[in-house]
Amino acid sequence: MNAIIFSAIWGVVMMFSSAFLKNKNAIRLLAITGAALLLALNILELYQASQGVHFLSIDTKGMLAFETFGMLANTVAFASTLLFLLFSAKDIEEVGPNSGDYFALIFFVLCGVALVTSYNNLLMLFIGIEVLSIPLYILTGSSKRNLKGNEAALKYFLMGSFSTGLMLLGIAFLYGASPTGSFFIDDIGIGHGPVSPLFVVGLLLLIAALSFKVSAAPFHFWTPDVYDGAPTPFTSFMATVVKGAAFIAFIRLFADSFGEAQAQWQLIIAIIAAATLFIGNITAVFQQSVKRMLAYSSIAQVGFMLLAILSLKQIAQDGIILYIAAYSLATIGIFAVLGRLKDQTYEGFNGLAKQHPVLAFVSTIFLLSLAGIPLTAGFFAKYYMLTALLQTGKFLWLAIFAVLCAAVSVYYYFRVIQAMYFKEGVEQEIDASAGFKNLLIIDVILIILLGIFPQVLINALSILYL
Repeated sequence: MNAIIFSAIWGVVMMFSSAFLKNKNAIRLLAITGAALLLALNILELYQASQGVHFLSIDTKGMLAFETFGMLANTVAFASTLLFLLFSAKDIEEVGPNSGDYFALIFFVLCGVALVTSYNNLLMLFIGIEVLSIPLYILTGSSKRNLKGNEAALKYFLMGSFSTGLMLLGIAFLYGASPTGSFFIDDIGIGHGPVSPLFVVGLLLLIAALSFKVSAAPFHFWTPDVYDGAPTPFTSFMATVVKGAAFIAFIRLFADSFGEAQAQWQLIIAIIAAATLFIGNITAVFQQSVKRMLAYSSIAQVGFMLLAILSLKQIAQDGIILYIAAYSLATIGIFAVLGRLKDQTYEGFNGLAKQHPVLAFVSTIFLLSLAGIPLTAGFFAKYYMLTALLQTGKFLWLAIFAVLCAAVSVYYYFRVIQAMYFKEGVEQEIDASAGFKNLLIIDVILIILLGIFPQVLINALSILYL
């Protein structure tokens, strides 16, 4: 509850910061301070919850449930946001003159993140998704002179509105199918009796709506255009924090409401996961823009994360937190480097190792982690997803297919590494200060530590679950 209230209040503070603070450095520092305080407050609340104590207790009539799993997801999201702001706050200022408004929208998105990780009612899921999405439509089109960005924002808004309609319709059908006539996810009771046509229709509509939010195939068509058209800093934020929160909402709904009816929906999710893995990886191979390649690779990453929904076991819940953390660290890092390059095609990385060896080295680690190479966090993230899938005793074909798709991903990630180390490029000036490089190195250290000692995070999760 603290995270919801604080992020909303800090968003309002950032709205007024532009009016009272004329110094951009002060506005940037205020945003970073807010993200740090939000992270600290959530960690404190998480610790208190594990001790059975609540600093701020507000009666939400059971519509919100502040459980450890959701607060752990919030911790990863807020930590990723803090890292994102440290890397990209200056880049956000260059998007337009109203940087305080952009920071405010980011905090309003975080308010939506806290809602979708703690909802206990389908209506709160809808509200959380909308609080999460509406600021993103604005951020996508924030560079008003960029026609590609304007087109991306309009496309995102129209398709997002359509998916919201599907969600509302699905919620209505599930309400009609519920034997208790309730919107609460614990009371829907699907699977305890015969499955009705209302449930089937409602389930399919909700799968379609949530698949759109996480950009799973065949509901992924908006992702490349929106990620490519949006300003690079906001693309990084959308691809990590927002997507991770949407996945937590996905898992909570299926674990708490549809867990007893797995036989009715597992095959559907398996097909969506396979299609997402195939389309994301194969299409990424043919991209010439690294930014667009990362957009398609993010779709491929979604295919792996969907494996956790098929399992719904404890290892899947632990693994998805690890996956979101590993994916966020690598993606925020590579987008931070990409945002400093004037040429965002593969040619823009030519000869980077000779000109800027530190940037080339950290970019290599980020890409290796995204590919799932051992000794990086991405390896164990994929390992936990595959292990969770195999523990179901089904879908061996999907596990094999996921491994083959991961092998395909190595090709387009290594194209960037090849360009940096084995091709000659023109001399280019890159605004990379010592502080920026130090942050990148810290990011790399975290990725390697999670890759060598993933149990540090997993054990922390297990202790908090007790």
